Amino acid sequence: MGVFTRFQDIIASNVGAMLDKAENPEKMIRMMIREMEETLVELKANCAGTMAECKRIRRERDSILELVAKWEQRAELAIAKGREELAREALIEKHRETDRIEALDRELAGCEALVAQAQEDLAVLESKLKTTKEKQSLLVQRQVHAVVRKQARMDATRAEGYDAVRRFEELEQRVERMEAEADVAGLPLRKSSLDSRFSELEGSEQVERELAALKERVGKDPRENS
Repeated sequence: MGVFTRFQDIIASNVGAMLDKAENPEKMIRMMIREMEETLVELKANCAGTMAECKRIRRERDSILELVAKWEQRAELAIAKGREELAREALIEKHRETDRIEALDRELAGCEALVAQAQEDLAVLESKLKTTKEKQSLLVQRQVHAVVRKQARMDATRAEGYDAVRRFEELEQRVERMEAEADVAGLPLRKSSLDSRFSELEGSEQVERELAALKERVGKDPRENS
């Protein structure tokens, strides 16, 4: 891929959209920055080469201008000496060199246009590179904040889990305490009921003994006691 094709692709690219779709935005932005920097180096090299070519054309044009002036002077000298045919040949050479100057002027205009375009492209690419580097800084900050937020949420969730466990344990302990209190409260009742039942049996036997004794006393002849 040529440098200008890469340049056009870079300028046409939507960095934000590409980062949003990327699985690893930080890695992608590093790759984009590296490609931009490499393209920038190549553009600068091409621009420098074009500028050097413009200088060469200007030097050649200046030397031809000197030739035009020289043939002009020779034509004047030939006329002054009465050498009309020689003057004509000098003028022909002058026009030939003048045509070369016109060609060089067109070439120089195209060369200078390329330099101007290259400088404009460099400015655009440098601006794009600067923006991308700023996005890289912001992206790193966003990732740091995202990690912090994720950790905070994990800590909060963990704390909520601990709190839920603690509340469950407290509830469980409360239920166990209530069950124990119910068991303890039921013991006297059972014991009291059992005691009363035995007391009734014991009281009944005593009554029976007293009744038997009374019958025995009453059943005896009072005279036998006299």
